[in-house]
Amino acid sequence: MRIASELRHRISSGGFRPGDQLPTLPALAEQFGVSETTIRNALAMLRNEGLIETRARAGTRVRQTPPVHRMAANRYRNKPGAPSTPYTRDQGIGWSEYRLDKRFERVQATAELAALFECEVGERLLARHFVFFDNDNPTQMSTSYVRWSDVEGTDVADPIHEPWPGGTRAQMASLGIRVARVTESFTCAMPTEQEAKTLRIGSGVPVIRLTRRHVADNGRIVEVAHPIVRRGDTTVVDFDIKLDD
Repeated sequence: MRIASELRHRISSGGFRPGDQLPTLPALAEQFGVSETTIRNALAMLRNEGLIETRARAGTRVRQTPPVHRMAANRYRNKPGAPSTPYTRDQGIGWSEYRLDKRFERVQATAELAALFECEVGERLLARHFVFFDNDNPTQMSTSYVRWSDVEGTDVADPIHEPWPGGTRAQMASLGIRVARVTESFTCAMPTEQEAKTLRIGSGVPVIRLTRRHVADNGRIVEVAHPIVRRGDTTVVDFDIKLDD
């Protein structure tokens, strides 16, 4: 822990900069007067925190520090201009910098999903599994569910049309469904093994999980994203709360 703390301080203070290669195991062991096993344990702590990465034949290097991204309260509002989605606006990237990995499957509503949709258990849904990339960096993953009765036989049910400019709200509009509001709830936890692998983060980096619901103007819930997952150390969620005098 002492060695990890000192190396962590060197990284945060700029002694080791992003991309720099750390000294070899023998060199660090000699420097600190400990065994290579102790050095490996110290480096494992920093690796789990996402501060360093080790690659075959490339040694151990300081990871590039990912930028902080703000999730604004108004990101679901329609925006004129070039194609965009709430994700691209959160990331501050253009359409050409945006890549989306996707996988669609038909499922039935579990008790948990039925409660979120306010529907019957077993209702047919379309599950859309997404991994969102800012250029080549995966920064968000989600599973978004829509009602099969709403999308069957439409472009919304075909993954070839993803990413869809305007996001889910625009998709619903193409079906004649007007989304009146969006609800979100947040939790924070340590990542699962799959989340850490997909987002390329250390197991010691917390994640934010969001549950989002698109609600039509008649009060019917037409989409549930459960969960949306982002790394927690570089995500800021902004709220703009207007109060009556």
